[in-house]
Amino acid sequence: DPLLHLLNRAPGHGAVARCLSLAGPGDAILLLADGVYCALPGSDFAGHLDNRGIAVHVLDEDAAARGILPLVRSPFQVVDMDGFVELTECFARSQSWY
Repeated sequence: DPLLHLLNRAPGHGAVARCLSLAGPGDAILLLADGVYCALPGSDFAGHLDNRGIAVHVLDEDAAARGILPLVRSPFQVVDMDGFVELTECFARSQSWY
């Protein structure tokens, strides 16, 4: 079954590497809290996702609170709290990375 990964750690944290190593095709990653820093230009996070079939979402209020919302670009998809709820409804299972 596809899995929703909830990642709340900044690049360089071990949880980010573990999440990337276990996420597979059909899974989705939602970047929350300090995890939104993974969506910054120059982060190698997106490069680890190339052609893996993993959708990556960024919670808008966390990115805005950290002043980086205007910097978030494709392949990252910005979602609001309603979008967060929709993601949890689409995936029967989730894994938190912190």
